[in-house]
Amino acid sequence: MDQATSIDAPSAELRQPLPGDGRPPVVLQVLPALVTGGVERGAVDMAAALAAAGWTAIVASEGGPMARELSRCGAEHITLPLASKNPLVIRRNADRLAEIVANRNVDILHARSRAPAWSALMAAERTGCHFLTTFHGTYNTGGYFGLKNRYNAVMTRGERVIAISEFIAEHARRVYGLDPDRIRVVHRGIDLNRFDPARVSPERIIQLAQKWRLPDGHRVIMLPGRLTRWKGQSVLIEALALLGRHDVRCLLVGSDQGRTGYREELEALVRRRDLVDVVHLTDECNDMPAAYMLTDVVVSASTDPEAFGRVAVEAQAMGRPVIVTAHGATGETVMPGRTGWLTAPGDAEALAQALDRFLALSAEERAGMAQDAIEHVRANFTKETMCAQTIAVYREVLGLASGTS
Repeated sequence: MDQATSIDAPSAELRQPLPGDGRPPVVLQVLPALVTGGVERGAVDMAAALAAAGWTAIVASEGGPMARELSRCGAEHITLPLASKNPLVIRRNADRLAEIVANRNVDILHARSRAPAWSALMAAERTGCHFLTTFHGTYNTGGYFGLKNRYNAVMTRGERVIAISEFIAEHARRVYGLDPDRIRVVHRGIDLNRFDPARVSPERIIQLAQKWRLPDGHRVIMLPGRLTRWKGQSVLIEALALLGRHDVRCLLVGSDQGRTGYREELEALVRRRDLVDVVHLTDECNDMPAAYMLTDVVVSASTDPEAFGRVAVEAQAMGRPVIVTAHGATGETVMPGRTGWLTAPGDAEALAQALDRFLALSAEERAGMAQDAIEHVRANFTKETMCAQTIAVYREVLGLASGTS
């Protein structure tokens, strides 16, 4: 969309005052839907944290299974067609958001995705509401006449732009010329009530091992991630072929999301490399904490940079060493030599060497890495830390002293 023509002039009669009348601040988060994913998880976690802090938390989206979590935590969900990229729908969404801002005394509109961000920006300009964004990825760039970059650039229009990693912050500065003074880095956080080794029963682990027909006495290597080429499943298969060991098992855990051609390509590669007894494609898993506990080492072989790298953090929280590609945010989430290893993107030989190093570790060395990994995540990547840092950004924008409501 064209920034010069898509923003209506602010409407004085709808302009909202800053909190100061004794009421709790009101935050409206907007995103396409509440089905699954890191963007959605962050929005729900933030809504719960705001409600617990006594703020008013509202989320607008097209809805989905995760919307039920909002009502349970004391937040409100409003259904709008915010996933649409149709300019007319975006305009209508802006009108509706402006009404919500006016009627509900919304203080902050927080956009977590591009199409909803355009609607939210229009509504904020029209009402005087504060506008914030979270920059979640690098997004595809280019297109005819730079239209894609102009569309993406809405994520840089917030009074404050929350980047989910230093890597994303640098990307926003370099590609979009975003003023560093407006960027606040807030790493994603995971739920340690879920990703806690002590909370996973042996029965859950046994159930998965039986489902996946894993034999006793074999080390297990896992690559979690949807079956899409840039996640690097083929790189891991080639690395296992170079490793040349058949006393290990490798699990490729993730849905093909309709990419049956790529799944067939991976299965053919497994056969060509004589790894049918080693590599298993398992589809999705609805108990990832148990899957991590069943695994000895977790691999993220992404050939494109990860904006954050949730898999590596979840695995470390469960005490599992990780092998990840050395680009994107991996340098921020993994401690090389202490909680895992970094390898060059697309380098099957380097990945095979890292797997060999892991398999040579003693039981004492593995236990030490597990402890370091758990402590690393607990110190840096909890959802409580993420929510507290985000609320601090909200307070900054509203001019509230730290610790006040």
